[in-house]
Amino acid sequence: MSELNSGAGRVSREKRGAVFLIGLDRAGKRNAFDSAMITDLSLALGEYERDDDLRCAVIFGHGDVFTAGLDLMELAPKLMSGFGYPDNGVDPWGVEPPRRTKPVVVAVQGECWTAGIELMLNADIVVASEDARFAQVEVLRGIAPVGGATARFVQAAGWHNAMLYMLTGEAFTAERALSMRLVNEVVATGEALQRALVYAERIAKAAPLGVKATLQSAFKARDEGEAAALSQLNNTLLGLMKTQDVQEGIAAMVQKREPQFRGH
Repeated sequence: MSELNSGAGRVSREKRGAVFLIGLDRAGKRNAFDSAMITDLSLALGEYERDDDLRCAVIFGHGDVFTAGLDLMELAPKLMSGFGYPDNGVDPWGVEPPRRTKPVVVAVQGECWTAGIELMLNADIVVASEDARFAQVEVLRGIAPVGGATARFVQAAGWHNAMLYMLTGEAFTAERALSMRLVNEVVATGEALQRALVYAERIAKAAPLGVKATLQSAFKARDEGEAAALSQLNNTLLGLMKTQDVQEGIAAMVQKREPQFRGH
């Protein structure tokens, strides 16, 4: 069954089994992030985090554009006075707590400017349509990237590739994004969301505790270094071995059937 809530501000929600579709829903403004849209996206991710029946989220844009980036006309005064996330929300860019603990796939089409690039850099899998165009244009607006690109763009693409685009604001294509490891796959125009859903459904079939543990270890390695992550691996494995999902995984392997994981 599908549950849809498209009237909750700037972001639509739809449940498809264990997959949660989160849609940037300001197409008339090219899905530019104003303060209401940022708050609503944060709240949607908080809902996803708290719902144990949801195992993977897909973020996409309604209309022909993923996002034109930040709506600085609306945001500038609020940023000057300090802008935070709601108590029951999650930082969509993973820069400050609370951060997500569950997997996110992003589908990109059309324009993907500034905060849109940083949103996908904080995701786990990114599918781009061949018509996607990217630009990190903050320096052309008098500001700097503050959603994680200064670290993650560099980590993914290397210093020289990242600085070429962050210091000039020059746009680049989906194929260039693929060559710089910013996206996993480029598909025909109009097919990014469907392809992203394929990945999300595969993730949703996996053991949710195992998926979470994998993400936590990878986050720790990224944020605190390899040694910090490796030092926790044995404890992580011991904790997982006590779960019912491990028993189910073994039984399914022996019985040559698809496992039915419950997150216990």
